[in-house]
Amino acid sequence: MFKLGHSEPFVFGIDHLKCLGESLHGQYISAQPFPHIVIEDFLPLKDANRLLALFPRQDSTIWLDWKKRDTIHQPKKQGIGDASRLDDAPPYLQNMISAFNSYAFLNFLEKLTGINKILPDPYLHGGGLHQILSGGRLAIHTDFNDLKKLDLYRRINVLFFLNKNWKPQYNGNLELWDKDLRNCVHSIQPLFNRLVVFNTNKKSFHGHPHALATPTNVTRKSLALYYYTAKPEDGEEYDNQTDWQVV
Repeated sequence: MFKLGHSEPFVFGIDHLKCLGESLHGQYISAQPFPHIVIEDFLPLKDANRLLALFPRQDSTIWLDWKKRDTIHQPKKQGIGDASRLDDAPPYLQNMISAFNSYAFLNFLEKLTGINKILPDPYLHGGGLHQILSGGRLAIHTDFNDLKKLDLYRRINVLFFLNKNWKPQYNGNLELWDKDLRNCVHSIQPLFNRLVVFNTNKKSFHGHPHALATPTNVTRKSLALYYYTAKPEDGEEYDNQTDWQVV
């Protein structure tokens, strides 16, 4: 299924992920309000636990200062901005992010989504690691989808959650809204070892708009990876703006 030796870096099993993507393709493309999937227990438990153990603490210097960023739409959201801030991150953590940008995972995404010629972003623009502090939130929005620095077009978001013993009263659910912003169609708890994949465009409204009601030592932790194609999807709009919404 997965390959991991005692002193070897983590790698995904190519055949396992290929079969998984193919088996879930129909469910993915038929999901509402837009194509998406939720996969439980995605990593072997020992690797998910190791990843959580190495996840940067709230006071780590890896994080950008959220107070100097967008405090209106995403207050108390810690991020790294791009891959340049991973220099001091544990090698295993860097290795795991690389695994999510590997052939095995890209091939899985192609089989799952039906989108061909998917490309990763090794620069991790806006992604990589996210951590929401108690009281933080992420307003409903659609993402930037024109990565001008690389001349690529964003097509897929992947979120991998690392939150053990998460309680419903903590809030923090990932909400997927319909294109008219009338209803939250799917609310997804950010549970430990849960992978969420969804198509992203200017109609895929999502976020976690309710402020986290966690103890101060409990944060909402995730890996965030974005995937692209060299050509835009026909009929879609592209820009480099995050479009925030009030719902």
